[in-house]
Amino acid sequence: MDQPAPISQPSGAPASRLRDRLTIPVLASGGILMAVMQTVVVPLLPDLPRLTGASAAAVSWTVTATLLSGAVLTPVLGRAGDMYGKRRVLTAALVLMTVGSVMCALSSNIGVLIAARALQGAAASVVPLSISILRDELPPERRGSAVALMSSTVGIGAALGLPLAAVVIQYADWHTMFWLTSALGALGVTATWWAVRESPVREPGRFDVLGALGLAVALVCLLLGVSQGGQWGWGSPRVLGLFAVAVAVLALWWWQQLRAERPLVDLRLVTRPRVGLSHVAALLTGFAFYANSLVTAQLVQAPKATGYGLGLSIVATGLCLLPGGVTMLLFSPLSARISAARGPRVTLALGAAVIACGYVLRIADSRDLWMIILGATVVATGTTLAYSALPTLILRAVPAHQTASANGVNVLMRTIGQATSSAAVAAVLVHHSSPLAGVPVPTLHGYLLAFAMAGAVALAACAAALSIPGDTPADGTRRAGRTTRGARDGAMEGA
Repeated sequence: MDQPAPISQPSGAPASRLRDRLTIPVLASGGILMAVMQTVVVPLLPDLPRLTGASAAAVSWTVTATLLSGAVLTPVLGRAGDMYGKRRVLTAALVLMTVGSVMCALSSNIGVLIAARALQGAAASVVPLSISILRDELPPERRGSAVALMSSTVGIGAALGLPLAAVVIQYADWHTMFWLTSALGALGVTATWWAVRESPVREPGRFDVLGALGLAVALVCLLLGVSQGGQWGWGSPRVLGLFAVAVAVLALWWWQQLRAERPLVDLRLVTRPRVGLSHVAALLTGFAFYANSLVTAQLVQAPKATGYGLGLSIVATGLCLLPGGVTMLLFSPLSARISAARGPRVTLALGAAVIACGYVLRIADSRDLWMIILGATVVATGTTLAYSALPTLILRAVPAHQTASANGVNVLMRTIGQATSSAAVAAVLVHHSSPLAGVPVPTLHGYLLAFAMAGAVALAACAAALSIPGDTPADGTRRAGRTTRGARDGAMEGA
């Protein structure tokens, strides 16, 4: 197997030492940038119909397109990383994300913007690919904290992206925001190619094109129905038809995967309790976490005339969510220590329980700003613990040559959970609305019901975590360490 130049450098070379020190920061910055890219369009949504001359329904596709492409491409690119090289595929995902940002910066056409946002969805694979690289490249004593930090970048980037975009949009042309993210994306691509070593752990074979197409069709139909159900009507022929196609294609895909020589997703591995329950916990945690961001942003921006709203601007709203992002950064090392001492399933269960406690605070008081920020920060803290533990559970349960694809599926389950959360929260708030100046506005009771729903799902995630069997590292983990060290030793001797 060919090894890239950085691995064959002597370990004492200054350039090699610098690259080793920068590997974790570069990968973490890529995860943060990915989350920022997904978030920056949110403050634009109210103004995009005017700026692009498109309808509000068309503008909503700038979010839906990213969701759909990310869900489809995450497991596909994860599998490609296991087969063709994780750094190579990671760099390609960052390139697609940057190209999409440049397209947004150059155009005001809604069709171009939707296509560009679909390209940016490829960046959803950055975190699982990066986690797999960290497993292959880092010694065990550094791996836990690095994986925990990498998992937290999703929340950190989301918390940073909203206020950043709001400030840029308020004081500059909206295209400036995408020029800024384009520059950051180009810097991320260059840093990744220079600082990150290519993993020697591969699973050669033929890529399962049929499996990738089947999964893509099933996920697009499922998530499109979930994301558009509130707008099209949950009982409409379009939505019911999408769900029916999703179920039928998914059943055929499952049958095909069990018979494929090199399947896109190893379903026999997924059906093992340690892996399958981790995916269930990821779906439930994604649901519980996402409701916090959705509801908090709407709640604090609600007009004061509602009796509970604070009437905050989008910039102030972003600043309300910022403490949660800082907390995620600070608590990721603690998550790694708990996982090392008690096991990642305990960390996952604790995180889900903390999320539920955060929603108890949200129900207790959602009128005072400091209590809203405190409750949102507690939910973010629990999310840090849970999201940091999930990839560790997967890494300990699957062979080394399947880490990227397995983590890709885990991220996919989070994405499905978030999409379902968005639809469920929207349905609750629409059902519990009252007119204000002729416009329906959610009631405080609707928000409290959304909090209660998310808290109940968090408790279900806690129960799923406690049901996961013991997390003693799998043989595949030990083989991965020997394979990586052996490949490195060979490369050093060759040098």
